[in-house]
Amino acid sequence: MERDQEELQNFGFFATFKESFKIIFSWKKIFTQITLSLILPLSFVFLIQMQVSDFLFWKLRRDENMLHRSQSSSHEWGSYTYEHWSEIVTSDKISLALFKIAYYIVTLILSLLATSAVVYMIASIYTDKPVAFKKVMGVVPKVWKRLIVTFIWSFAIVIVLNLLASALFYLWVVNLGFRGVFGVVVFIILLIAYVVATIYIGIVWRVACVISVLEEYYGIKALFKSKDLIKGKIGMSAGLIFLVTVFYVGIMLVYQIFVVYALRYALSYGAPGYMLVIGLPCWLLLTFVMLVDFVLQTVIYFVCKSYHNESIDKPALADHLEAYNAQYEAMKSEKDVQMEQVMV
Repeated sequence: MERDQEELQNFGFFATFKESFKIIFSWKKIFTQITLSLILPLSFVFLIQMQVSDFLFWKLRRDENMLHRSQSSSHEWGSYTYEHWSEIVTSDKISLALFKIAYYIVTLILSLLATSAVVYMIASIYTDKPVAFKKVMGVVPKVWKRLIVTFIWSFAIVIVLNLLASALFYLWVVNLGFRGVFGVVVFIILLIAYVVATIYIGIVWRVACVISVLEEYYGIKALFKSKDLIKGKIGMSAGLIFLVTVFYVGIMLVYQIFVVYALRYALSYGAPGYMLVIGLPCWLLLTFVMLVDFVLQTVIYFVCKSYHNESIDKPALADHLEAYNAQYEAMKSEKDVQMEQVMV
């Protein structure tokens, strides 16, 4: 990202998008390594959970149906009684809940690690620091801890937004519904407001993640800093995030219809091969879209910072990044000493 601050100030939608691709293809080797180690597993987990969740959900529905049938019958349904089916349904619910919890934990860890790696990588490029994959991955565990705090605050805000939206939509259903033109208009207004708020929070969270890595702020302070930073570039940022979201949704729909549903209903004789032909491109395309998303959020940060004439002090930024590396080297040396003591 060999750009001066004045040039970054004037970046719009297409220039920011182009710059992100330029960074990726200019440093193909290290971004490929980051992708293979973090983003490829992340996209795999994302898609496979759709498959497993669908299987567990429909197994639960089937077993609940058997439970209701056994309840309405005076004899055993199949080889199980009502009590047996009740235990099976409970087990199904626990399995689905545990799987979802495990999925969210793994996704969160991989996502934060990938964010840390990409942000550190791009900042190193910007400060003309020598970049090596081993060095990037070495400092990631130190960086991502700050991101967890920022994520928790962002997650709390999303929960509040959804609770508020649920309350408003509930009031709309009770008092208006689709009865008359006024009810339809109110629904459209509520829906647009919810979508806009969701996109806005998504932008703030993405930039706050970059701030958490490159500045001293993290958590709620990073979110407030991000809110101020994106002013004047909200339209550009929203357009980029919306475009990425469209790709996410498109890939999910294709995978859901042609892979998940195909497996459930066995639409064709050669289902496994058919699903591989569709599923593999979806996996690879989702991986690339995720990489672009991670790079975009960092470029947006630098563009917004330049737009507000906030000085991007390369030496200071380099020192900040070097502090992470120094901590990593210190931890590495401590582990080496401990290993030597054990060997003695």
